[in-house]
Amino acid sequence: MGKNKKKRVDVVYSTNPDYDFDHEDQNEEDTLPPSEQYLTAIIDRKMRKGKAVSIILDFVGSEDDMRDLGKTLKVKCGVGGSVKDGEIILQGEVRDKAVKLLEEMGYNVKKSGN
Repeated sequence: MGKNKKKRVDVVYSTNPDYDFDHEDQNEEDTLPPSEQYLTAIIDRKMRKGKAVSIILDFVGSEDDMRDLGKTLKVKCGVGGSVKDGEIILQGEVRDKAVKLLEEMGYNVKKSGN
């Protein structure tokens, strides 16, 4: 029980001896299989000092699965990036390469924007 205290947010004390705290991570979405995912790939230059980034949107699933997909894309595209706020961000204009890789993995991807 000691380790899980850090994950508790907005906890109110209970006098019920049978009370079991529900952890936030139990509410995570199940990750859809690639064939049921409909991702969007865009290139963004806003708020990035003119430098382009490729962004993958609309992933449905757990944060861990999205991080794993982001890591795979970064390695295979040979770029840096991050996964935050439900977006996979890849440095540079690698949208076409990322789309091709995602399609090879079985994802449904559409290009949007530029």
